[in-house]
Amino acid sequence: MKCCPECFGDRGLTKNIIPNFSTELGQCSYCQTADIALVEPIALQDSFEALIHIYEADADGRPLVAWLKEDWRLFDHLTMDESRAKDLLAAILDNGEIVRETFSPSARFQSDRLLRWEELRNELKHKNRYFPEATLDFERFETLLAYLPAEELTTTWFRARIQDGDTIYPMEEMGAPPERRASHGRANPPGIPYLYLGSTPHTAISEIRPHTGERASVAEFRVPDDLKVVDLREPRKLVSPFLLGGEDDIGSMRVDIGFLERLGEELTRPVLPSGAAIDYVPSQYLCEFIKKCGYDGVLYSSSVSEGVNLALFDPQKAAVSAVRQMQVSQVVVTVQEA
Repeated sequence: MKCCPECFGDRGLTKNIIPNFSTELGQCSYCQTADIALVEPIALQDSFEALIHIYEADADGRPLVAWLKEDWRLFDHLTMDESRAKDLLAAILDNGEIVRETFSPSARFQSDRLLRWEELRNELKHKNRYFPEATLDFERFETLLAYLPAEELTTTWFRARIQDGDTIYPMEEMGAPPERRASHGRANPPGIPYLYLGSTPHTAISEIRPHTGERASVAEFRVPDDLKVVDLREPRKLVSPFLLGGEDDIGSMRVDIGFLERLGEELTRPVLPSGAAIDYVPSQYLCEFIKKCGYDGVLYSSSVSEGVNLALFDPQKAAVSAVRQMQVSQVVVTVQEA
C-alpha cells in the first residue's frame, strides 16, 4: 500500500517532502490517482509526529483525522473519506489504535490575535482612524504573511468599466483612476489608486455590479511573473504544517490561522455601497500594512463570482494589451431570509 501527494492536498508534502522519498510512479492505493509519485506511508512518519503532538488525548474530543481535516485541510481528495484517511494515518504512524482514539488541541497554545483584531477593527471604523489605541503584534503578522505567497500567479488579468453608450473605452482609460478621482475601495484608501483586476472577464464585470443590457469595456492586462503577492483566499489550505518546524511552531500557527482567515474575509465580505466608506476601512488598513511589508498586492476571492481578484498596489506594474466590448445578457439575484 502506497500513498501520493493527492491524498493530502498539502503543498509542503507535495513539493518538499514526498519528492525526497518517492522512487516510482503508479496508481495510489488510497486515493486511486494514476501515474503519480508514490511513497511508503511510513516514510512520512517523522513529518507527522510533530503535527499530532499539538493534540492531546481527550475522552470528549474528536479523532485525529477530523482535526487534521478541519485545521489543515488534509486528506481533502474527493475519495479520501474518513475511513480511508484513518487507514492512511494509521499506516503513517504505524499505529492502528491511535486513529480510533479521541483528541483535543493542546491548551499549551493560546492566542488573542483574533480578539485584538476585532478591537482594532471596531476602533478604526468608529473611534480612532489614524492613531488607534488598539494594536496588533505587527512583527508576528509580517511573519504570518510570509506563509501565504501566491504561487504560480497567472500573468493575464482583466478590468471592466461600464460604458455610457456604445463607445468602447480606449486602452489608456482602462487603468486605475487618477489620484484625485480614486475613491475608497476594498483595498485602497481614498486618493491612493490601486488597480483591481479579475481572473476572468466574467469576474471583472461582476465586480462592477452591472445591470442587464449594459455594455462594458473589458481590458486585458499583463503582469510580471515575479510579483510578490499575498494570497488571502484560503489560509488553512495554503499553510503547510510540515514546513513550520517543531510542534511549538505548528501549535502557534494553529491558533493564529483563524486570524489569517478573518483577514481574508475582510476583503471578500459583501459591503453595501451606502456603508462602504466606513466598512472598507479595516481592509484598507490591512492592505496598507501588507504594502509596507514589501508586497505588490493581495489575492482574494470574489464575493460576486467564482473567480479571483487581485488588488495591485502599484498600477504601473500592469500593462494593458487589449480592450474589447461585452454586453451583460443576464444578472442573477439570489435571496434568503434576513
